[in-house]
Amino acid sequence: MTRFELTDLTALLRESAGADEGVDLDGDITDVPFDDLGYDSLALLQTTGLIERQWEVVLDEEAVSEARTPGQYLEVVNQALTARAAA
Repeated sequence: MTRFELTDLTALLRESAGADEGVDLDGDITDVPFDDLGYDSLALLQTTGLIERQWEVVLDEEAVSEARTPGQYLEVVNQALTARAAA
């Protein structure tokens, strides 16, 4: 089974919404709130759309909206990938 990693997420965040100059997305940002990274709900919505298309998975909208950090968001994506693989 393939896992969605932090490097996958940061690449898609950059692709869909860019990156603030003062934020280092290459560091350990797992527990840093998206707001502190400069990403709002629209940026996450765009990123979610990219993930759903590229990884051929449907993400739980409520769980995505409740994810406040990249680590929480990764959990949502990887749960969906695990469920898809089990089906």
